[in-house]
Amino acid sequence: MMLLDLIVLLFGGGILAWISGRMDARFPRWVSLIVLLVGLLYLITHWVGADPDLADRALSGIPSGSGVWQFALVADWMPLFGVKFFLAADGLSLALLVLTFGLGIVAVFSAWSEITDRSGFFYFNLLWTLAGVAGIFSALDLLLFFFFWEVMLIPMYFLISLWGHEKREYAALKFFIFTQVSGLLMLLSIIALAFFHYQQTGVITFDYFSLRNTPLPEGVGIWVMLGFFVAFTVKLPSVPFHTWLPDAHTQAPTAGSVLLAGLLLKTGAYGLMRFILPLFPSQAAQFAPIAMLLGVISILYAAKLAFAQLDFKRLIAYTSISHMGFILLGIFSANALAMQGAVIQMLAHGISSSALFAIAGSLQHRLHTRQFSRMGGLAKTMPNTAAMGVFFSIAALGMPGFGNFVGEALVLFGSFQVNPLLTMLATVGMILSPIYALKIIQKVFHANAEAEPIGDALGEQARAEDFRFHERLSMGLMVVAILWLGVHPQPVIRLVEPSISALLVPAPVQVSGLAQQDEWSIGR
Repeated sequence: MMLLDLIVLLFGGGILAWISGRMDARFPRWVSLIVLLVGLLYLITHWVGADPDLADRALSGIPSGSGVWQFALVADWMPLFGVKFFLAADGLSLALLVLTFGLGIVAVFSAWSEITDRSGFFYFNLLWTLAGVAGIFSALDLLLFFFFWEVMLIPMYFLISLWGHEKREYAALKFFIFTQVSGLLMLLSIIALAFFHYQQTGVITFDYFSLRNTPLPEGVGIWVMLGFFVAFTVKLPSVPFHTWLPDAHTQAPTAGSVLLAGLLLKTGAYGLMRFILPLFPSQAAQFAPIAMLLGVISILYAAKLAFAQLDFKRLIAYTSISHMGFILLGIFSANALAMQGAVIQMLAHGISSSALFAIAGSLQHRLHTRQFSRMGGLAKTMPNTAAMGVFFSIAALGMPGFGNFVGEALVLFGSFQVNPLLTMLATVGMILSPIYALKIIQKVFHANAEAEPIGDALGEQARAEDFRFHERLSMGLMVVAILWLGVHPQPVIRLVEPSISALLVPAPVQVSGLAQQDEWSIGR
C-alpha cells in the first residue's frame, strides 16, 4: 500500500493546495512543502523496514527470495479488459521516487518567491505532475502506466502556458503536441502487444510480466517496439525528437524547468530501461546500433548548440540533451556496467541540471533577463549565487568527485565493450562539456559587466538580492547529494544492481494455459 499512499498523498495535496489558495496566497506553498516532506519521510521509513519477501509473495504467490521487488500492490481495476491496478517498486524505482520527492521540494523552493498569481492552482499542477511521475516509476500494468503518462502531461502544460514567460503559449503547445502524439504511438503499441498476447494465450492482459513473454510476428515486432521507443526518446529527448525541449525550458517558470530537467526527462530514460529491453529483447538488440548512434549524435550535436546559445536557460536545455545522450548510449549497450552508469547519470543530471535551472530562474526573477550580454560580474554582488553557479557548472561538465563523472565514466566503460567506435566518439562530449560550462562561469559570474551594458542592466545587478535562506537550503541539499553520488556511489549501484540484472535476463517462454498465480513470477 505504500506506493498507493504516496500517489494519493500527492493527488490529495494538490487539491488541498488549490483550496487553501482561496484563503491566503501563501498557504499553497506551505501545503506543498509539507506534503512533499511527509511523502519523502514516509518513503524512506518504509523503505528501510521493507521485507522483499512480502513483495515477492504479492507478485508470485511464493517467496522467491530474489530481493528485486521491495513493494507491490496488485488489484483488479477493469477485469473485463484485463486491466489491473498494479504498482511495484524495485531498487531502480525507489531511487527515482526519492529523486521525485527531493526535486519536488526544490521546485517548491524555486517557486517560493516567484509565483504570486493564482498560487493555489500553480501548486495543484505542480503536485499533480509529481503524482504522475511517481505513478510512472511504479506502474507495472501498461495501461495504468499510460494513464500516469497522460496525468503527468496535462498539468505540466498548464504550468508552462499559465506561468511561463513571453512565448509561453507557443512553448506549451509544442510540448503538448510532441508528447501527446508520441504518447498515442505508445498506446497503439501497448494495444498491439496485448492483442498478440491474446491471440496466443486467449487471455486479455496488460500485465508487465505476462507481456514479457509474448512472441511477436516477424517484421511486426520492430514496429511495435518503435512505438515505445519514439514516445520515450521524445521525452528523453534525443535527436531528432529534441526540438520541443529548449523552447519549453526557456519559457517555463523556474519550478517547471526543475521538474522538466530533473524528472520528466528521466521518465523517458526509465521507460527505455524498464520496457524496451525486457518486452522486446530481440528487437532491441537489432535496433541497438541505431539507438546508440542517436545517443552519440545527441551528445555531440547538442553540446555544439549549447556553446552557441546567448540565453542562459536555453544553454542549459541543450546541455541536458547532450547529457541524456549518454543515458541512451548506456541503456542500449545492454551492458550491466553501462546501465548502472545510466542510472547514476539519471540521478546526477537530475540534481545538477535542476540546480542550474533554479539558479538561472533566480537570476531571471531578479535581473529580468536571461541574456548573457546583460549579465556579468555577479560574483561581486551575489557571491552565494555565484558560488553555487560555479559549483554546479563544474559538476555538469563531469569533474571527478561529482556524480556526473561517475555516471558518464561507467557508461563509457560499459559501452566500450559493446561498440568501441561509438564510445570513442561519445568521449568527445566530455571534452566539449567544459567549453559551455566555462562559458556560464565566465559570462554570468566573472566577466566585466561594463563591457556590454544594455539598458539598465547594471542598475539591476547593483540592486540584485543574493540567495535567500530557502534557496541556500535547497542548494545545500543538492550539493550534498551530488557530492555523495560522486564520492560514494556504491550504495546506489548496489541498490539498482538486482533490478538491472533482472532487466537484462531474457524472460522464459510462456507456457500456454499458465495459472494466474504463476504468471506473476514470469521474467524474474
